This record gives sequence, C-alpha cells and structure tokens, in this order.
Amino acid sequence: MAQFFNINLSHPQARLITHTAEILQAGGVIAYPTDSGYALGCMLGHSEAQARIRQIRGADAQHLFTLVCRNLAELGNYAIVSNSQFRLLKANTPGAYTFILNATREVPRKLQHPKRNTIGLRVPQHAVVQAILEAINAPLLSMTLLLPDEEGVQTEAWDIRDKLEHSVDLVVDVGHCAAGATSVINLTNDTPELVRAGLGDLSPFGLA
Repeated sequence: MAQFFNINLSHPQARLITHTAEILQAGGVIAYPTDSGYALGCMLGHSEAQARIRQIRGADAQHLFTLVCRNLAELGNYAIVSNSQFRLLKANTPGAYTFILNATREVPRKLQHPKRNTIGLRVPQHAVVQAILEAINAPLLSMTLLLPDEEGVQTEAWDIRDKLEHSVDLVVDVGHCAAGATSVINLTNDTPELVRAGLGDLSPFGLA
C-alpha cells in the first residue's frame, strides 16, 4: 500500500522530505509532481525499481529514462556540454524542458540511447522536487506518469493513489499539477532541434 504525503508547495515540510528521501534510498518508487504533470521516479543503481517503473508505464527497454538533476553543476556530471550549450542551458534552466545531450561515462550504458550515446536530462523548477533532490544528494531517474491506454499525463495525486496504491511506494501530493509535458530539445548538434513541443518556451532556442 502506497504512502501518501501532502507536502506544502511553498514550504515543503522537512520531515516529509526526509522520509521521501529514505524511501528512494531504500529502492522505492515514487509518484511525484513536476513542472509538467506527475512523474514516476527512483534512484540510480536500483534496477528493480527501474523495472517497476517500466511495468507501470507499459514501457519496454527502448523507452529511456530522463535524469532529473538539481542544477547545471550536477547535470555536468552526466552530460558533455560545450561552452555554447552551457550558456543556453544556464539561461533556460530550471524549467519545463528535457534536453538531449551526449552522455558522459558516468551514465550507465543501459540508460543511454543505444545508438547515439545520448541521455535526456532536465533541471526542474518545482520547489518540492528540488527539496527531494537536495535530500537524496543525487539525481532521480524519471518517466512521465502516462499510464497505458490513457492519453493524458496524470495531474491529481488522489487519482494516482486510487490507480497505483499497490504499485508505488509513495504518492507526493502538492495539489493540482500543471497538465502537459516538457519541451524536448536535442542539443547534440550545432543547432537546437525540436523533438517535442511542450510547456517550455521554444523561442530562446530559435524554435518557436
């Protein structure tokens, strides 16, 4: 049975954030709010948790996780970033973007695109997510909470609890979560390439 934490968006309760971190560090799977709908998350190194997320999502091994980082310094541990890319990222993070970047050796091969050696990374603006990331002192492996046979991303914690109370270890409730998806932008080439239009503003990348 999943636990259910009602966390204050403006002032996340330290006790609940610490408990969330403990669940993740023990190999748990959480449903948590982001800048763009709810997502499923676990920590690196917990293959069983990763398998559970894939099962919930109905995703095969070809569907890649996104690595959710606290800031650009942490992102730099997992992605090869040029000076021009860094300036672009600095001007547009945190926010509702997922960036496709070339992966460093720190990223396990099974988390990279099998042909391009790339990884999807994001730096969220969401205060509760930032608090969780700070508490675990590490990035989260994440997939958007889009359930099989459903079209939209999940946005209400109570609805997620009803559907997944026996599938996840924790549902984090902050109230209604923004509907939509991140804008996915490929930065592995000289010119930014739009992979998916979402909530993140495309104009800074010349893609509007």
